[in-house]
Amino acid sequence: MPNHTSSLAPARPQLSRAGLMGGPVPILTAAVLWGTTGTAGSLAPAGAPAAAVGCAGLALGGVLLFLTSRDASALPAACTRSERWLLVLGALAVAGYPVTFYPAVARSGVAVATVTALGSAPVFTGLLSWTTGGARPTARWTGATAAAVLGCTLLVLGPELTGHATPMDLTGIALAACAGLSYAAYSLIGGKLITSGHPSNAVMGLMFGAAGLLVLPLVLSTSTHWLATTRGMAVALHLALFTVYLAYRLFGRGLRHTPASVATTLTLAEPAVAALLGVTVLGERLPAASWCGLAVLALGLAILTAPAGTERRER
Repeated sequence: MPNHTSSLAPARPQLSRAGLMGGPVPILTAAVLWGTTGTAGSLAPAGAPAAAVGCAGLALGGVLLFLTSRDASALPAACTRSERWLLVLGALAVAGYPVTFYPAVARSGVAVATVTALGSAPVFTGLLSWTTGGARPTARWTGATAAAVLGCTLLVLGPELTGHATPMDLTGIALAACAGLSYAAYSLIGGKLITSGHPSNAVMGLMFGAAGLLVLPLVLSTSTHWLATTRGMAVALHLALFTVYLAYRLFGRGLRHTPASVATTLTLAEPAVAALLGVTVLGERLPAASWCGLAVLALGLAILTAPAGTERRER
């Protein structure tokens, strides 16, 4: 992949540290936090609508991210007209993810929806980056992404592959693909704005704060009695603080030194974390196919995060 840090002159003196702590590590840490979403959601009170749980986490976390992000409110004034439109599109894309992903889960199940959304996101990101004037996908990225998507598929669909096949819901798959496109779009937009010189906290804070307000009516239009319980509030706060607030601060920091196409592939670590939590916390069992998928996924991520000789020569 091209060296996207070349336009960030202030970051040059700390490049040795930023190369790791400013790129793959924050993104992989964010993926670990996102991997707790399924386990946390399973602890929500019975009867809590899945979409409402996810949107409540985004609403609370997004507003908190905005309020605690320095210069977020002043960001539109510092942007060009085209960049302000990108912020609008980014907020719509962020809001679009829970609106499409959770109905996809309801129709197709967690496994199929997760594979379709997360597996399609890196592909959408690479294609969007290429078609909007970015770098053409490299052989390294293509191979690593293919391995990671294959590993993700085997990991998540392993139990279904070893059991009886169930009919696929095409509407659910389409909704999950839309969620993948939403994720790809706001990752690409956020990365573009951040590498243009805007503070990562301000970009993420504004996009997610606006998205939180956009989905708030959806939360209020459904039954909210689950939020009044101790367990429901604990789940909502976990999603807001860890999977939105902290995770997207880290993700924004990582995007400053990592192309969005690479970042979305790295976040395929999320289902691996979710699967391991299911085994260790919820007592679930994984078949051999899933463990093989976990190994292939790890291999793909290792290829992507290993230092590249061409990048060293460019620096």
